[in-house]
Amino acid sequence: MSLKKYLGPLNKDNPVLVQILGVCSSLAVTAQLKPAFVMALSVTIVTAFSNLIISLLRNTIPPRIRIIVQLVVIATLVILVDQVLQAFFYDVSKMLSVFVGLIITNCIIMGRVEAYALSNPPMPSFWDGIFNGLGYGLVLVTLGTVREIFGSGTLWKMQIIPTSFYEHGYLNNGLMVLPPAALILVGVMIWVQRSKG
Repeated sequence: MSLKKYLGPLNKDNPVLVQILGVCSSLAVTAQLKPAFVMALSVTIVTAFSNLIISLLRNTIPPRIRIIVQLVVIATLVILVDQVLQAFFYDVSKMLSVFVGLIITNCIIMGRVEAYALSNPPMPSFWDGIFNGLGYGLVLVTLGTVREIFGSGTLWKMQIIPTSFYEHGYLNNGLMVLPPAALILVGVMIWVQRSKG
């Protein structure tokens, strides 16, 4: 397997910064690192396995119902992920709320299934899903890290900004915990991405 052809989503073909897909969840779940990380992992798992399953079924799916089959596969995987989160990571599941269910409508997943899995063998499709999920996750984790540090002074709920800073008048940036901050940061990340070349 040539790893190089799969690395595009981590940089020059990032699904969020270049293709402008999956932006809604990147605005909604990145006020803290923990839910951002869990959402990134969830989307990566769903993208990888939906690609794999659709690729395995690609020659047996009648063209007129392919979208329905894709949605059933994706919805089943999302429900499984949601149930695992509720069973083992209930606090994070509560933080993510309805956004886990909305993975079903994430454009990255449907886009990769349509653009790649329907016309490629199972393992390349699986790796395509992994790396597109990781590209999405890279943006979410970056946003979650920046927003939590500057908005709450913590990282993964651990105090990062020293108490002495607060004693000398430092205040957390309240904007960072609000969705507009995510939009601003995504805009800056897109600008940086496009200015590189």
